[in-house]
Amino acid sequence: MDGDPMQSHLFCIKSRYVNEIVAYFAPELQLPETTATDYCAQLAWSLAGRGRSECPDYGVSREVVADPQSRIQASLGLSDEQKEFQKVAFDFATKEMAPYMAEWDQKEIFPVDTMRKAAQLGFGGIYVQPDVGGSGLTRLDTSLIFEALSTGCASTTAYISIHNMCAWMIDTFGNQEQRNRFCPDLCSMDRFASYCLTEPGSGSDAASLLTTAKLQGDQYILNGSKAFISGGGDTDVYVVMCRTGGKGAKGISCLVVEKGTPGLSFGKKEKKVGWNSQPTRAVIFEDCAVPVANLIGEEGQGFSIAMKGLNGGRINIASCSLGAAHACVLLARDHLTVRKQFGETLSNNQYLQFKLAEMATRLVASRLMVRQAAVALQQGREDAVALCSMAKLFATDECFAICNQALQMHGGYGYLKDYAVQQFVRDIRVHQILEGTNEVMRMIISRNLLTDL
Repeated sequence: MDGDPMQSHLFCIKSRYVNEIVAYFAPELQLPETTATDYCAQLAWSLAGRGRSECPDYGVSREVVADPQSRIQASLGLSDEQKEFQKVAFDFATKEMAPYMAEWDQKEIFPVDTMRKAAQLGFGGIYVQPDVGGSGLTRLDTSLIFEALSTGCASTTAYISIHNMCAWMIDTFGNQEQRNRFCPDLCSMDRFASYCLTEPGSGSDAASLLTTAKLQGDQYILNGSKAFISGGGDTDVYVVMCRTGGKGAKGISCLVVEKGTPGLSFGKKEKKVGWNSQPTRAVIFEDCAVPVANLIGEEGQGFSIAMKGLNGGRINIASCSLGAAHACVLLARDHLTVRKQFGETLSNNQYLQFKLAEMATRLVASRLMVRQAAVALQQGREDAVALCSMAKLFATDECFAICNQALQMHGGYGYLKDYAVQQFVRDIRVHQILEGTNEVMRMIISRNLLTDL
């Protein structure tokens, strides 16, 4: 990368080619240059587990950025402005995320410094209003960015998407004092946020939550616990849904609880299949006193706020699945062109050609669906909730199938942690569960259809 400060700021890194990889590995491999070329082409995308010192420019997303001929490229149909900030996101994913993706996963590192670098590009409050430090972009713009970032690390991008959702909820439903107090630090990621809805006894049935907030003078006293909270224990701001009234959705309110508040504690760090670059813990409230000034919106408005946040959250998490699937299609394509069996490359096998074609078709169909839903949500259309649910259901199911098929195409190599494809599979499996399970998405869609009768 050249020394131009603007280029450095935008992290516009040039992609690496096989001959550069050969130059790096040939002496170590002690192979003739021609053999090393074939060998290194096969390895180029599969070195996530080897550490930055061994492979300084490992980048899952190199071809996502540098492949203008690809029929699955993510920039098709976008405006010039959208292409520009999408490219910034792809470049950031290539340089700042992909080289560390495996290390973050294996060592369970929460990459705070990297996320703050992303915030310098405006990715800490993408759809938060500019007057409190946000970028003020649209839901479609947000989807493009999360898709691009996920090619570098789906797990980290998913946390960034949750953080953005929390910042948007405060920006949209908070008063001016709350917006000024919380949003600037969230947009810069000087402080990180967590979304607290799910409880040990209320997952899909979120309106049955039991965490209580009793008003005493100018404070709410919280008691209860939240489960599976992304960032729990490491983040600074907790957007908490709690019961201030009677049973059901109308008794739920939204409070912001800050780390360090007496009575706030955390459970053990969960050991997860994927999403290991973000900690997950229970969040526990024991006579936790929170100022009335931290009530977002009005009493009884919390469930509505939570659901409106999740509509966007579903688009965001679907977009993260798109990025992982895009990377896996390219990983599979590259593997097929270099792996030889029965005297020829796998790319000559018609069955695998057809499988690759199906993967690409599923990816493009999913992307179109997600982007349509993002536009509907931005416009406040009547069908937005159903479209967001459809997009989340379809894209997370299809993209997991794409990543899983890519792993299968890699054979035994795909099951090794040296190869990035297995991490994408592990990281996006949970996308079919969170932000509303895909079974709940089916319920929302069917209810929407039946109410039209």
